[in-house]
Amino acid sequence: MAWLQKRPQVSNPTMFYTVGLNKTILLVGLGNPGKEYDLTRHNVGFLCIDEFVSRTEEMEDWLQKKDLKCLVSSGRVGDARVITIKPTTFMNLSGEAVRAVMNFYKVNPEYVAVIHDELDIDFGQIRLRVGGSSAGHNGIKSVTAAIGEDYGRVRVGVGPKRPDAIKSEDFVLQKFSAEEQTQLPNLTREVSAIISEYVYGGELPHDTRNFLV
Repeated sequence: MAWLQKRPQVSNPTMFYTVGLNKTILLVGLGNPGKEYDLTRHNVGFLCIDEFVSRTEEMEDWLQKKDLKCLVSSGRVGDARVITIKPTTFMNLSGEAVRAVMNFYKVNPEYVAVIHDELDIDFGQIRLRVGGSSAGHNGIKSVTAAIGEDYGRVRVGVGPKRPDAIKSEDFVLQKFSAEEQTQLPNLTREVSAIISEYVYGGELPHDTRNFLV
């Protein structure tokens, strides 16, 4: 399990600084604004990006940017400028905030990673990839429509749907079960570690991580 570190230990540490030199990375946590959505499955992107910001001392406090339609935290991590956002557009219009921030900070799509819930992946797994379909996720549909599909995805499993007859949109808007909530600290730490590795290493591998203990 890749627990968060200030600077991940690798055989050639200089690699991280070479890859990340003068680069601006945009990290996007997807979710819906408002207290009523706290701890819902659809807001796991917010949970994870909050954890990364709180555990990374270089990151500044969250600021509301109405013109960019999001909350923003930024900082210099290693040799990369890191911009983290939580769109305030509601999920289905997330791409508007992502596009606005990319234009304002001049971020290339290859340096964008989006953290979001994935119903087709079981709770306990996190899958990483670049590009691919939306798998029916409206937030990802919106981001792809705004910037194309060649950006990184940190896909946090929230499935399987129970009971099977429940509508998918209703299931993801429910709060995590009591048992799942006991695992949320492990989940958010693991995603924070993944983000940290990405910031220092410059690549999001095609990989699967497990965090259940």
